[in-house]
Parts: sequence; structure tokens; C-alpha cells
Amino acid sequence: MKRRTLVAAGLGAGAALGGMGLGLWLERREGAEGIDDADLWNLRLPRPGGGEWSFADWRGHPLLLNFWATWCPPCVTEMPLLARFHRERRAAGWQVVGIAIDQEKAVLEFVEAHAIDFPIALGNSRGLALSQALGNSAGGLPFSVVFGVDGKPRARKLGALDEALLGQWGAALA
Repeated sequence: MKRRTLVAAGLGAGAALGGMGLGLWLERREGAEGIDDADLWNLRLPRPGGGEWSFADWRGHPLLLNFWATWCPPCVTEMPLLARFHRERRAAGWQVVGIAIDQEKAVLEFVEAHAIDFPIALGNSRGLALSQALGNSAGGLPFSVVFGVDGKPRARKLGALDEALLGQWGAALA
């Protein structure tokens, strides 16, 4: 049983690394250009199911930007925390936005199954480039960035969020 668990864990880690490598290869192949902090507010990304989101709509509010994927276990684990943070802080002007580094169909199914009520955008290779431009040099997921009302990044976190950190961020930018 122990060997089977180790093999499964190794295969899962290999799949995650392969997915990130594929994303980086596609980014270079498509010629995705780096995006700096100022360019974020002019960025438009597609919504799963059609349409697009404009980041300009969120400028002037505290913003928690979260890069995630349905195939990423820590990403999936933190989604209920993000949804609760969004519900609790929305009245104070906070906005949570998820940028999925994933296939549209998988994102749509996940959002519907988990009743995600904050905006989700499809990032693909552009999302990876944005994530890296915002400080995610490792290209890992999940990755979160908090912006103040002035549009400047205030905090970054590579890896899963927890309630204590979200509470600190919420209090610091209240």
C-alpha cells in the first residue's frame, strides 16, 4: 500500500510539472509578452462561457488576484476560503478575481459544481505571463497577489492561502 501511494504521488507531481512546462512552452511559442503592474489595469481576459473581464473595472478597490487550476489540489482546497473572503469583504469594497490556468470546459464545470460567486477569467499562457510579471518567478500554482486601492501590489503568496493570512490581508487594507 505504501509503495502504491508513493507511485501515485510521484505520478501526480510529474503531471503537475508537465502541465506547468507545457504552459511555459506554449507561452514562448505564442510570443506572450511580459505584463508589468501598470499594464494589469488595461488587461482584458476571457470569461469562461463567453465575454471578457476588464481589470479597469476593479481599479480603486482592494483586489485579491488568485492564479489557479482545477488540476491543482492546493488551488481547489483554497477556493472555498476565497469564496468566503469575497462574501465577507465585498461590502468593504474588496474584489476577488480568479485567473484559471486551465481549459475552459474544466473551469466551467468546476465553477458550477462549487458555486463560485466571484469573477473567474481564463488566463492560459497570458495568465502565466501575468503571474510571472507580478512576481511568480517559479511559475507555480496557486499564486496570489493583493493590490491596494492605489493599484499597487501590497502582498504576494506562492502556495495555498489560509484563513489567518486572508484575515491579515483584509485587516491591513480595510
